[in-house]
Amino acid sequence: MGYQIKIPSCVYAGVGSIEEIGTILKQESSKKALVFTDKGVAGAGLLDKLTAVLERTGVEYKVFDGLNPEPAYTDVEKVVEQMNREDGDIIIAIGGGSVMDAAKLCSLLKGSSCTVTDLLTDPLLASKQMKTIMIPTTCGTGSEATCNAIVAIPEEQSKKGIVNAEMIPDYVILDAQMIAGLPASIVAATGVDALAHVVECFTSKKATPLSDTYAAAGAKLIFRNIEEAYKNPGDMEARSNMMLGAFYGGVAITGSGTTAVHALSYPLGGKYHIPHGVSNAILFAHVMAFNKDACAGRLGVLCDAVYPERAALGTEEKADYMIGRIAAIVENTEIPIHLNAFGVKMEDLDFLVDAGSKQQRLLVNNRKKLSLEDIRTIYLKVLKEE
Repeated sequence: MGYQIKIPSCVYAGVGSIEEIGTILKQESSKKALVFTDKGVAGAGLLDKLTAVLERTGVEYKVFDGLNPEPAYTDVEKVVEQMNREDGDIIIAIGGGSVMDAAKLCSLLKGSSCTVTDLLTDPLLASKQMKTIMIPTTCGTGSEATCNAIVAIPEEQSKKGIVNAEMIPDYVILDAQMIAGLPASIVAATGVDALAHVVECFTSKKATPLSDTYAAAGAKLIFRNIEEAYKNPGDMEARSNMMLGAFYGGVAITGSGTTAVHALSYPLGGKYHIPHGVSNAILFAHVMAFNKDACAGRLGVLCDAVYPERAALGTEEKADYMIGRIAAIVENTEIPIHLNAFGVKMEDLDFLVDAGSKQQRLLVNNRKKLSLEDIRTIYLKVLKEE
């Protein structure tokens, strides 16, 4: 059986690589860039690093910074409307996953009669209208590498992924300057999200030798650097490694796919607005423990890639070690481990089970089938009695 992976056409990495924007725009003969960001990125001064390069190149630009974190599809449609009132020949996204996902959708919808609502029904209705440049400012979502865009569906109190190969970015810039001042809490949440990407992709039913290569490389970088990047903001080597590991995780997603951790986290973001990385972190070790009997061998192989010094352990011991490391990383990065911290109550359990069970796009990737009772049991582990 054949397999494939999709990778952005050109990736620049390393401190200072933001300067390559000038090279890209010259190569593309660009006259006006449409820049997508949010007010947090602009307020942190990161947008200034980009606009300074744009001004030196003499390329016109228009900034769209009104996107909310974890946006609903209707929020993205408003941004598309604003964009369609402007001329432009290339899209630049500088921000986290929400910004990059919105920009990728805009690259399909510029001048199109399609809407985001249409793409929720049929993601393949649109094709790329403008090339894209992605500049991540976190170390976790991997959106800069994927053909996915996640949007909230308020009426369903959940989230949904729009997947279209045309959304693979054309250019990516991985400049650790962009995460030098990233708050520790964001390093933790986005970093554990990236960790979930690589572990889920490696243990997915759809894993291939190509996705395994990127997932294993990303796992080694993230497992071995996330705690240092969290506790020591000045360790730029650790933060650079996290950024690269997150990118590898995004590439792995295009060839494999995430599983039950992400599936069960979507209702937590959609209804309770728990940040995506945090909701993944809360569920991560519990889902992997549930999956262990179906993927102990895969976790053992991943352990060998990440922690070769543990090679003498048996397969079960390696699987337990990896699940233990996931739990320890969540604890050491001080992410809450119970849903009650976010106002989720025991009476919400039926909603969670129903909404989580509907995330079949991801649940079909899980090596172990989850019954409604299995889903209930996992959520119960992260819900405390009042």
